[in-house]
Amino acid sequence: MKHFIAKGFNQESLWGKRFIITGLYIFVLVLEFCTPIPYVFGYLYTGPLLLTNSWLGRRATFQATFVAVFLTMLNLVVPGGEVMKASTIASRAIAAMALIVTGVLSDRLRRSEEAIALTHAKLEAQEELVRVREDFASTLTHDLKTPLLGAIETLKAFEGEKFGPILPAQQKVLATMARSHQTSLQLLETLLDIYRNDTEGLDLHLAPIDLTVLAEEAASTLTELAANRRVYLSLNYGESDWRQSLWVKGDALQLQRVLINLLVNAINHSPRNSHVEVVLESQPAYQVVKILDTGAGIQPEQFSHLFERFYQGHSQRQTKGSGLGLYLSRQIIVAHGGIIWAENRLPVGAMFAFKLPVCPFHSSLTV
Repeated sequence: MKHFIAKGFNQESLWGKRFIITGLYIFVLVLEFCTPIPYVFGYLYTGPLLLTNSWLGRRATFQATFVAVFLTMLNLVVPGGEVMKASTIASRAIAAMALIVTGVLSDRLRRSEEAIALTHAKLEAQEELVRVREDFASTLTHDLKTPLLGAIETLKAFEGEKFGPILPAQQKVLATMARSHQTSLQLLETLLDIYRNDTEGLDLHLAPIDLTVLAEEAASTLTELAANRRVYLSLNYGESDWRQSLWVKGDALQLQRVLINLLVNAINHSPRNSHVEVVLESQPAYQVVKILDTGAGIQPEQFSHLFERFYQGHSQRQTKGSGLGLYLSRQIIVAHGGIIWAENRLPVGAMFAFKLPVCPFHSSLTV
């Protein structure tokens, strides 16, 4: 019932528009044929022409253009009784051409507007789809944390022999399961952070931070991982032979995550019995941290995608991750006003580095 009512209303609206356009044509027609031939009123047909294009579509526009041109030129011989001059014919020919141009351009404009509207609708649909996907991923990862935390606590209780004695072989299995669950939990937390940062921005708690201390803490945290992979970790203070402080204004927790992400990436992509080096350099305007590995390096076509979300690449580097660590690291460094990048080393290996604006130590006293 509603469909028929809407259809009837649309028909009435369409007839009303046609009536207006016809009335305008008649008005211009009367002006044309009730005045001397040298007076050209055909230009006034452009008004109803534009309305026809806007209201009735392409076919009606071309029909209306033909009628307007025909009536404009017809006034040369109707009602008659006047001597035609070359100037009068030229004036009406120019008017006819103007009407043709108006009809063609108005049609093109209409099609352009329709194309723009369609593109805008597609973009809105894509944005909505992205938003729904991100909301789904955020909700899913958040809900998965609870059972993972429960499983980790249960495994810790088993390892602590709260449910009875545990054999050495079982202890190893439980430790492996706990590490696996912990890795999954870290991945979920990274996912949550990434989606939160994309939608809400990164919330930083800025304070004077010594990057040297953070690097030492990160290396200490990953000593066991490096030992399991037989990779030697070391810190290098650049041109200085002594330990030096690299002060920046940043969020210690977030910058620690960057260092751990880059170190884990270097350890995972280094062969056994190799060396991963953390180089700390102080420059006039920036503090620089470089993570050097001796892996297979990075293929040239991958550099522009390294810090994209979920990008893993295709290379001979040994271990593939989730493609989130480098993306999150870039988010954090950019939020601090810094720059993060990667390079290949000669003869082998890769370097991942970042630099942050200098915060002199004495300024921390006034912060």
